[in-house]
Amino acid sequence: MSEQFLLEPALNGPIAFVDLETTGGSTSEHRITEVGVVEIGPAGVSRWSSLVDPQQPIPSFIQQLTGITNAMVQGAPTFDQIAPALFERLNGKLFVAHNASFDRGFLRGEFRRVGLAFDPDVLCTVRLSRALFPAEKRHGLDALVERHALVPSDRHRALADADLIWQFWQRLHGLVPLEVLRAQIERTTRRYRLAGDITEDLLDTAPAGCGVYAFYGEEDLPLYVGRSVRVRQRLRSHLTGEKRSSKDVRLAQQVRRVEWRATGGELGAMLAEAQWIATLRPGHNRVPRVTKSDPADAPWPFQGPIVFEEREDASPARAFHVVDGWRYIGHAPSLAQAAQLHATSVVGPFELSTYRILQSHLARGLRVMPLSVSSGAPAASLA
Repeated sequence: MSEQFLLEPALNGPIAFVDLETTGGSTSEHRITEVGVVEIGPAGVSRWSSLVDPQQPIPSFIQQLTGITNAMVQGAPTFDQIAPALFERLNGKLFVAHNASFDRGFLRGEFRRVGLAFDPDVLCTVRLSRALFPAEKRHGLDALVERHALVPSDRHRALADADLIWQFWQRLHGLVPLEVLRAQIERTTRRYRLAGDITEDLLDTAPAGCGVYAFYGEEDLPLYVGRSVRVRQRLRSHLTGEKRSSKDVRLAQQVRRVEWRATGGELGAMLAEAQWIATLRPGHNRVPRVTKSDPADAPWPFQGPIVFEEREDASPARAFHVVDGWRYIGHAPSLAQAAQLHATSVVGPFELSTYRILQSHLARGLRVMPLSVSSGAPAASLA
């Protein structure tokens, strides 16, 4: 069986089978004690491993499990000393590991401490085994050794366990039709390599709750505007999700920049999304059709600007949304700040989308208040 054939399911890209030993299970508290890598590429198979000085004691039960003692790591390189060469070794390769979130999490944390962003595409062989052999109940590495007649040279040592994962990969080619294997690998792989300047760390700063977001492509061309009650989760779904549609995949390939805005509620997200779509006219959004029954303008039924309040579920934060003359101004965390927001805004033309959305919600009983632009104090409530 040729090595090129073994690369085919991974779309002919290089692969790194990786295993780590650590001082414990917490990426924030514990450190790596050993790294093992089996690399597969056009040049063939290569193996590399190194003990790592964790700069903290190894608990006795882990010493018994792995055989790696405090004496063994004394004088070994620290992670920051091996980081540049290890990053070079792993960068650009499909990262394959057993319980891959554990290994990726530790390496991502260690690389971050030395100023390197580590976001490889990741394939977990536990999940792959479950997908390919759903009738089996056990998918740990010991179960794979027994079920697929893998040959361990050691256990709970990094390079030996990485080599077992490589053996499992080879066994699969004799057990599963190539097209089925390729499809399951594609379905199981988590894509973390993001375009442009977008990284996992950047997505971590996106709102966890309601908001709007916009994708931009080459030369900052607007591509798509969306809204969600969980913006951060939705962005990850667009850019790295496992169950993306072909349309989402094509969109993600064009994205170079993303921006977002928290809106404090779903109605605010609807208004902001419609406004962004009307302003940016992104290529992947449908611009709402104007019908004969739609007004080119419409009388404003209030004496001045209005404000309505939204709160997200289980959140104490308040959002006061300001609308004036069928134009959505934005939102603020207090009435006084809402009045200031209105005072500093530039009122634009009639917004048909704002008219449609508010008319619908007013008909369903949305409670609004006139906004006092002088003091920020509300007048009597209006239905």
